[in-house]
Amino acid sequence: MSAFEKPQIIAHIQKSLNYTVFDCKWVPCSAKFVTMGNFARGTGVIQLYEIQHGDLKLLREIEKAKPIKCGTFGATSLQQRYLATGDFAGDLHIWNLEAPEVPVYSVKAHKEIINTIDGVGGLGIGEGAPEIVTGSRDGTVKVWDPRQKDDPVANMEPVQGENKRDCWTVAFGNAYNQEERVVCAGYDNGDIKLFDLRNMSLRWETNIKNGVCSLEFDRKDISMNKLVATSLEGKFHVFDMRTQHPTKGFASVSEKAHKSTVWQVRHLPQNRELFLTAGGAGGLHLWKYEYPIQRSKKDSEGVEMGVAGSVSLLQNVTLSTQPLSSLDWSPDKRGLCLCSSFDQMVRVLIVTKLHKI
Repeated sequence: MSAFEKPQIIAHIQKSLNYTVFDCKWVPCSAKFVTMGNFARGTGVIQLYEIQHGDLKLLREIEKAKPIKCGTFGATSLQQRYLATGDFAGDLHIWNLEAPEVPVYSVKAHKEIINTIDGVGGLGIGEGAPEIVTGSRDGTVKVWDPRQKDDPVANMEPVQGENKRDCWTVAFGNAYNQEERVVCAGYDNGDIKLFDLRNMSLRWETNIKNGVCSLEFDRKDISMNKLVATSLEGKFHVFDMRTQHPTKGFASVSEKAHKSTVWQVRHLPQNRELFLTAGGAGGLHLWKYEYPIQRSKKDSEGVEMGVAGSVSLLQNVTLSTQPLSSLDWSPDKRGLCLCSSFDQMVRVLIVTKLHKI
């Protein structure tokens, strides 16, 4: 691919904020997005912005008692577009951004900070009930149905005598019919665990030797296809989730992506073979996954095992001197991307020529 054909990553709008931003998310079916974080005085903040004439207009600022670590629209309907958030006190709240004074749902989800959140079953993505998964420093991963008060519908916690590990990232997947659904969780010691919510069992686990910063399936609403896991040491791993070998698990390919921690991975909604990784040195890398000629083969005993593909770097750009804390592709406009960084900046990016790949 020549330099002229390569996608370009362009910083379209940059805005400096007066607080630390931990997460940012596009509001579905709009030119709006939310940023979440904490003020220096120790309170939490949600801001709602709209892109207007190439600039950002602040529509609403909501201050809350506790710093807000993460958020998702994944379990809401397109009509309501409620935001679910996890905070430093371990509380899960769901907010109507039109009337955010009191949450529409609230539960003491964890004993410690909620590091990570994901949603499924909303926005017309994924079959089955709307559900939210939260992962915490307390070592537990819990699944919540917003229609059911107080108690989680699933609770994955360390067994008696097992050390609790800090859960840094969670992701829903395999939600291709009313019954099937999995949650994948990544921990500070490099553990990756795949929980089958249909059978309420641990389906698979592995360890990538470094803390797992971010996990994402290429699609939540299809039979499991690929899973990307990013880690502290600048590496990411792509697992082919179509074929699970009884002892070897899932085939994978790993890539040294950044010179520092890879904080985030996000797949392009309009093309699941393309994904962005965000690094601790402020770098953004755009990758393409190529499938092998055959995705499975038989081992010496005739048992099916997966075959990993390969990964190529399409483009990279350095946006900040500080780590990029969050990343979100627009679900509606191909190539429109949002990212926040620890220099208290939020950026709207345009990635060009994606339709040609």
